[in-house]
Amino acid sequence: MQQIQEQPSKTPLWTRPFIALTLCFFLLFLSLQMLLSSFPAYVKAEFHAGNVQTSLVTSVFALAAIVSRFATAALMQRVSRMKLLLTGLIIAAATTALYSAAGTFAALLALRIGYGIGFGMASTILPTLVSRIIPLRRMGEGIGYFGLSTSLALSIGPAIGLNVMKQAGFTPLTMIGLVTTVVIFPVLWLSRSSREQQVPMEQSGPAQKETLPPKVAGKVTFNRKLMFPALLNVLLAITYSGLLSFLALFGDDVHIEQVGLFFMFNVITIILVRPFSGRIFDRFGHTSVLIPAGLFVTASMAVLANTHTMPMLIVSALLYGVGFGSIQPTIQAWMLRTSKPEQYGMANSMFYNSTDFGVAFGSILLGAISSVSSYSVMYGYSAVVMAVFVVLGALQHVVATRRGSRSKRVATGS
Repeated sequence: MQQIQEQPSKTPLWTRPFIALTLCFFLLFLSLQMLLSSFPAYVKAEFHAGNVQTSLVTSVFALAAIVSRFATAALMQRVSRMKLLLTGLIIAAATTALYSAAGTFAALLALRIGYGIGFGMASTILPTLVSRIIPLRRMGEGIGYFGLSTSLALSIGPAIGLNVMKQAGFTPLTMIGLVTTVVIFPVLWLSRSSREQQVPMEQSGPAQKETLPPKVAGKVTFNRKLMFPALLNVLLAITYSGLLSFLALFGDDVHIEQVGLFFMFNVITIILVRPFSGRIFDRFGHTSVLIPAGLFVTASMAVLANTHTMPMLIVSALLYGVGFGSIQPTIQAWMLRTSKPEQYGMANSMFYNSTDFGVAFGSILLGAISSVSSYSVMYGYSAVVMAVFVVLGALQHVVATRRGSRSKRVATGS
């Protein structure tokens, strides 16, 4: 029995399928983030849109991705995951190629909806595939490294996008985004045979439940334990929406030219904390990561609200990287650990849906706040949102601890 318990931890993490799928996810999010950060400035310049209208470019994409993920999670029960993944990537590539041809704001919104559908399909299936090949007892560590791909993209993508937009314009930027998406196809093809060979090897041991065939029979029941971590992820995503949608405009407002450096410095601390946060989660649980990380993000937003110089911007970026880089993989690993293997698709779908919902809602909410006040005030409200995150996380820990103590007393008859 002891041998069975230890075996999963000895299962290798850095397999060829894991590396390939992680690279694919990085490229998918890199293409997204390069364009996402530049859309507000492009829409304002090209279509003379206001803050609320500009936020729609982000919101309609995020809402379309949410609907697409729900549909994809259901379709995965009946349709080959690889077929769905390729379809989503083709839609994402096609809409990216057409962005610069949109002659009206309505046409651009329609393309954003189309991209949201394709992105939603691909961003649901890739993490579901990778979660099947991560050893269960190394889930926090594995998701931490896998999630590093998105964090890197979230950090360097906006910086690349803003610089390309400034130096070359929107059309060359869309072409770079298109090429980035297209590169995913050969990476998937090269990894496919290795991924298929991985299945029997995993199924031969106690970790067999971690790898499932492309289609899963039967109805997957809803896991209510996913709701609370999804709520926390929404709160985090609201703060990130303020960075995506308005950081470039905030830079103009406070006269900081290279405001895109926020994302570059952000990635430094993300790279440093990701491996450690995953191991802390595996050993001590989610609360030990979420509470201190939430305080870092709160501090970051408070500093950003009072930023007028580049050094203050860098401090805010470094603080945000520590918090954001720790929270996201911890929440995703928490959701996966509280799910059965057949619910991994649902857990990943809810994780990314909560991110997109937070980005969509946050873009509209913070856009409205900035319209009647200023970007600095808006980031101050983002700090309040993260303070709520910390309070909710602490309350959940207290409730869970009391329940655990009560269950222990009942079990021992004391």
